[in-house]
Amino acid sequence: MRKIQTFAIAVIGVFAALGVASCSDDKSYADLLSLENQYVNNFLADQRVINHIPEDTVFEYGPDAPYYRLDEDGQLYMQVINPGTEGNMVKNDEQIYFRYTRYSLVYYVDGEFLMSEGNDDVLNGNFSFRYGNFQVSSSYQYGPGVQTPLAYLPVDCEVNIIIKSQYGMPAEISYVTPFLYSLRYFRPKI
Repeated sequence: MRKIQTFAIAVIGVFAALGVASCSDDKSYADLLSLENQYVNNFLADQRVINHIPEDTVFEYGPDAPYYRLDEDGQLYMQVINPGTEGNMVKNDEQIYFRYTRYSLVYYVDGEFLMSEGNDDVLNGNFSFRYGNFQVSSSYQYGPGVQTPLAYLPVDCEVNIIIKSQYGMPAEISYVTPFLYSLRYFRPKI
């Protein structure tokens, strides 16, 4: 978890500068961060939220499970759909495949999402990362938020996770857009 935080801080510094430069004339980077918080709060207003991780890390799960705040700054909120198989934890630098659908919280209106994207419905649409190894581009390109659930849950879990821009894809940080990801993780089949 420490590596993920260090990565996020480094990326925030680099892209904050880029984000300020790429903002439109009428909105500062601070304004965009404030809007991002509003989008997340708008979505969470329709959910049950628990502002801490359970001490025993036993999460409620299912489609009506709460969203757990995973960090002190409220950058990540996770809902556990399927907790996976007990003891099936990830190892550092292990290759993990994932399938996802993501929804921009900017387009969350009246309890519905207006658009989505991802690889969940694409044949051979698996992406992968090396867990905790942000030195390789396959891990770096997705940002630390996609990997964070595996710090708490087994590899075969399924989650919904809100990822604010600082923990998202580095190429998108300057857009300051929060996403809700529906994620499933897999080990490569040998």
